[in-house]
Formats: sequence, structure tokens, C-alpha cells
Amino acid sequence: MAFWIVLLKSLHIVAVIAWMAGLLGLYRLYVQHRAEGEAVAMARFRALERWAWLAVAVPGAWGTVLTGAAIIALLPCGYLPQGWLTLKLILVAGLLAVHLLAGRTRKAFLEPPFPASEAVFRALTVVPAVVTVLAVLLVEFQPPWFAWPGC
Repeated sequence: MAFWIVLLKSLHIVAVIAWMAGLLGLYRLYVQHRAEGEAVAMARFRALERWAWLAVAVPGAWGTVLTGAAIIALLPCGYLPQGWLTLKLILVAGLLAVHLLAGRTRKAFLEPPFPASEAVFRALTVVPAVVTVLAVLLVEFQPPWFAWPGC
């Protein structure tokens, strides 16, 4: 069992890295896309955005959620009662919301009028990075703020 937990945790870390690379890159592409006016460049941005979404962000998100769920399923009493995990799962839900917003934004960029301003996309570029740092700190320090009864 220990081998599978270590393997799942390793795959979870790789999936999180891929997911964050996709989201950070996607929002950065949105900043540049929003500032661009030339049709050829905009077509190039749409292609890059599609690749960042379909090849990096979506598989990373699925990998993160599935490996995280598998770790919890294999050791439910080891993780579920811990309060830090609850907070981490709330952060993950927030990242999923940012992820879904990125997907909807990609579709909105297909036809004018384009969504939001450059400043909004610059701000959204920071959100996944900050949330990921907070989640990593929670996992590493596992603060004993509270614990759920059970197990």
C-alpha cells in the first residue's frame, strides 16, 4: 500500500504542476490576446490558447482531482479528519472555478466582442499562483487548527 500512496502523491504533484502551468500560461495568453488587434496574431493566439487548454490545463486538472481523490480513498482516516485538508479542498474548488472561467473565456475569444480587460486577465494570472502556494503550505505544514471527529 505504501508504494501506491507514494506513486499517487508523485503523480498528484506532476498533475498540479501541469495544471498550474496551463492556467498561468492561458491567462498570460489572454492578456496578450486582449492587447492584440491584428487578425493573424489573434488567430495564432487562439491556436495557442486551445493547445494550453486542451493539452495542458484540462489533463492537469483531471489528473490532480483523480489522484487527490485516490489518495483520500486509500487513506480516508489518515486525511479526512484533518482540518487542513478541508481548507485545501476549498482552495481546490476555487482553482476549479478559475479553471472553468478560463475555459469559458477561451470560447469567448473566438468571436468579438472580447471578454474583460487586459487588467482583469493580469489579475487572474496571479490567482492560481497564490492559491497553489497556499495549498502547498497547507500540505507541508499540516497545521493542527482543528480536526473532524471520526475514524
